[in-house]
Amino acid sequence: MTIFSKIAAGEIPSYKIAEDENYYAFLDINPLQKGHTLVIPKREVDYFFDLTDEEIAGMQVFAKKVATAIKKAIPCVKVGQCVLGLEVPHAHIHLIPMQSEKDMLFTNPHLELTPEEFRQVAASIREQL
Repeated sequence: MTIFSKIAAGEIPSYKIAEDENYYAFLDINPLQKGHTLVIPKREVDYFFDLTDEEIAGMQVFAKKVATAIKKAIPCVKVGQCVLGLEVPHAHIHLIPMQSEKDMLFTNPHLELTPEEFRQVAASIREQL
């Protein structure tokens, strides 16, 4: 069981943004920007493109709802989407608020937020759903 599966199952705490029967969204604990959110399928699949067509479509629709809420809650020009998938063997989408394309560079320094800051960011995004 991956760390993401344990998060979706509630075995490991997370700053949850949204959830339905198939997908789970939560704040990245090593964010590039405030509001950096991960969207995962609850079904454990390592490679994004090993998901079924229906799962990919459903995940994108779910991610769109989350991205729309992020854009309302976090001042940004757009919310960028990235699929990397090497750091955890569980398919996931990164949703990152952007002022410029440089905000999507994973080589940038990551933010260090306090638990209270994470709670506030998560609450502000959830309020927009």
